[in-house]
Amino acid sequence: MAARVTENPDKSRFEVFDAVDEGGQEERAGFAEYHLYGKEIAFIHTEVDPSFGGRGLGGVLARAALDAARDRGLEVLPYCPFIRSWIGKHPEYVELVPEGQRARFGF
Repeated sequence: MAARVTENPDKSRFEVFDAVDEGGQEERAGFAEYHLYGKEIAFIHTEVDPSFGGRGLGGVLARAALDAARDRGLEVLPYCPFIRSWIGKHPEYVELVPEGQRARFGF
C-alpha cells in the first residue's frame, strides 16, 4: 500500500499516512503545518515520526502539499527548512515561490 496524503484544514496541515501492518492498517506518519493567507500558503513546520524514517515519506508529503498549492494557484512561502530544502532539490517547484521572495529563501 502506498503512502496517502490528505489535507486537514481544521488543523491547517497536510498529513501523510502509511501502512503499519500487513492488513493495511494506516497510521499518521507525519504532517506539514501551514498558514493560509489570501493567495499565499506559508509552510511553517514539517515533521515525520522517526519510526517511519527512511521511507521517503517526507518527500511524498512535500510533493503532495506543493502540488495542492499549485492546483489552487497559491504562492508558497517555505519558512519550514524541510520544505525549503525539498524545493531546492526539485527546481520545478521554485516557480511556486513568488519571484520577489525567492532570494529571501535562497532561490
